[in-house]
Amino acid sequence: MDFLSNSGVPPTDWANIFLNICYLIGSVTFILGLKMLSHPDSARKGNKVAAFGMGLAIAATIFLYKDDHGYRLGNYGWIFAGLAIGTVLGTLAAKKVQMTAMPEMVSLFNGMGGACAMLISVIEYHHTENPPTGMLLVIVLGMIIGTVSFAGSIIAWGKLNGKIKDKVIPGAQVVNFVLWGVLLVSAVAVIGGFSQEPWLFYTILAVAAVYGVLFVMPIGGADMPVVISLLNSFTGVAAAFGGFLYNNPVMLTGGILVGSAGTILTMLMCKAMNRSLKNVLVGAFGGTKAGRPSAAGEQGSYKEISLNDTATLMAYATKVCIIPGYGLAVAQAQHVCHEIEKMLTERGVEVTYGIHPVAGRMPGHMNVLLAEADVSYDKLLEMEDANDQMASTNVVLILGANDVVNPAAKEDPSSPIYGMPILEVEKADHVIVNKRSMKPGYAGIENALFFRPKTSMLFGDAKKVLQELASELKQI
Repeated sequence: MDFLSNSGVPPTDWANIFLNICYLIGSVTFILGLKMLSHPDSARKGNKVAAFGMGLAIAATIFLYKDDHGYRLGNYGWIFAGLAIGTVLGTLAAKKVQMTAMPEMVSLFNGMGGACAMLISVIEYHHTENPPTGMLLVIVLGMIIGTVSFAGSIIAWGKLNGKIKDKVIPGAQVVNFVLWGVLLVSAVAVIGGFSQEPWLFYTILAVAAVYGVLFVMPIGGADMPVVISLLNSFTGVAAAFGGFLYNNPVMLTGGILVGSAGTILTMLMCKAMNRSLKNVLVGAFGGTKAGRPSAAGEQGSYKEISLNDTATLMAYATKVCIIPGYGLAVAQAQHVCHEIEKMLTERGVEVTYGIHPVAGRMPGHMNVLLAEADVSYDKLLEMEDANDQMASTNVVLILGANDVVNPAAKEDPSSPIYGMPILEVEKADHVIVNKRSMKPGYAGIENALFFRPKTSMLFGDAKKVLQELASELKQI
């Protein structure tokens, strides 16, 4: 090494080589992990693979990274203190969270990612003297997207746990367009170098935060899964901008994967909801139309069914379709539901699960819920496949689902969910709906299905009802 140095040939920077190898491994594990997440059987392993890659990238950055002047990171006390606090809090939160609270946890964690991207942009803006136009573009866009994601995710978190109610602001679309205009003009002024005043930069930050709040505030409950998916894609894009700023391939790869996957999922869910992405962006998405109230008096009367009759219908059926909803998650009844499925299968009954793309409070909520109970993935039918089989189904058991089976989506133009594809349960011979009461679902509208001739109501907590139903099935 001394000979190479004395001869004018620079010594090999082994630390930088190992750092880049670690970054490459981290990027590959992110891609492999995302691929594994596409199937429940490999999803757990995929999470571990991606987590390993992230841990490796973090450790390599801490111990191997050097700046252009050859200086290492330093501030190890602050770094390890932050890692320790975040690890402990994150582990405790993840272990204690109930499945019903998973959507708001996802929103909260997603918001923290947006906040980190926003802080990166703020810090780099102040630490870089006379940044070039390209760098300013990345800084400003990263700050805007990260701020919108943070503010919007916090509002989504509050709405999901019931602390924040839906609020429709008069002229919301006009206000949002004005905010977009202010953001565009201010961003051009900063990026183009027309103004170097710090107050203008922070004006962009403030306007982006206001837009994030107004963007999510009027969203109707039935549309929340789409919004969570969109905000998740925002955070991914903002993280990718951070990767550009630091020339960090792991941040760039992870951000691109999250951003692109979230965007594709958002578009698929918009299609499933029969909404346009444009309406999402301007905040006119769900909850903006006052659907016609459908009081029980208008609909007629509903009929109840006993546990014994329910057990008899299901035990002697040829095909049963179970429609899981948020009520199933609230009751933590997925395990006993799986037990009933196995009991019916042993009797020769074909049992499937009809999964609506936006059932629950976040994308894939029902899939995760049932996977937790070891329900076979082959039994989970997407909405189109479930609808194709509905006419040959003898009994449909709806567990806490409401809006995704509401015929108003097809029949009532004044309904907030009009045009949304639904699970067409009325094609089956018998429809049994388990609910705790006749209160409307998350979208806040009545369900005409409950008053239809084929429908029978089975009231009670889902877990208690299913446990009693299992006992009845054993006696048949």
